[in-house]
Amino acid sequence: MFDIFNYVPVIFVVVIFIMFAASAVRVLPEYERGVLFRLGRFAGVRGPGLFFIIPGIDRLVRISLRTVVMDVPPQDVITHDNVTVKVSAVIYFRVMDPGKAIIDVENYLYATSQLSQTTLRSVLGQVDLDELLANREKINKELQEILDRHTGPWGVKVANVEVKNIDLPQEMQRAIAKQAEAERERRAKVIHAEGELQASEKLSQAAHVLATEPSALQLRYLQTLTEIGAEKNSTVIFPFPIDLIKMFLEKKG
Repeated sequence: MFDIFNYVPVIFVVVIFIMFAASAVRVLPEYERGVLFRLGRFAGVRGPGLFFIIPGIDRLVRISLRTVVMDVPPQDVITHDNVTVKVSAVIYFRVMDPGKAIIDVENYLYATSQLSQTTLRSVLGQVDLDELLANREKINKELQEILDRHTGPWGVKVANVEVKNIDLPQEMQRAIAKQAEAERERRAKVIHAEGELQASEKLSQAAHVLATEPSALQLRYLQTLTEIGAEKNSTVIFPFPIDLIKMFLEKKG
């Protein structure tokens, strides 16, 4: 007669083996890596795909290799010309060396966030407000280079930094608006003065031609008469050219 109790030890061993094998199997996707520690010592980086670990001896720390987009909260910054502004930014970074990101820093996400905040205040405190508003690309590049240089030992690569928002005080916004309006008025006056200068040069050239060519002056008279005749005027006063009576005056003299 079949006695199931005789096979209990075998079943128990099989179940233990299946549980052991299941806990030893690890599968990592393409965008993840596993930092393996064996008895507390670094044993390499595993993944992607299927691999095995020794349960109870090995410990696996998963880490993502995808680009992380992190918002830098608004920071109170005093610029070089003593203007207080609130500046926020966004940074793009990814882990290049999973081993360093786990071993050399306790929490690379928190460390990168804190470093970006302090670097943002430090760099923007060395520039004037006008430079901050006009040369944002230059400042972004400088921030990226500084952050990348400091996060490199952690195995983290900072790909890009973008200053997102710059909040100015109300009185500074009004001052900038007045400055822009004054600049537009200055440009308008300069353009008007340049137009007057060009017009005076053309009038001077026309006067020179009319002075050297009397017939040109007569043609101008005729053109003026044509323009006046086109209007609905009842009376036209047209100056008589002196050249037509000059011969009679000379003969009389």
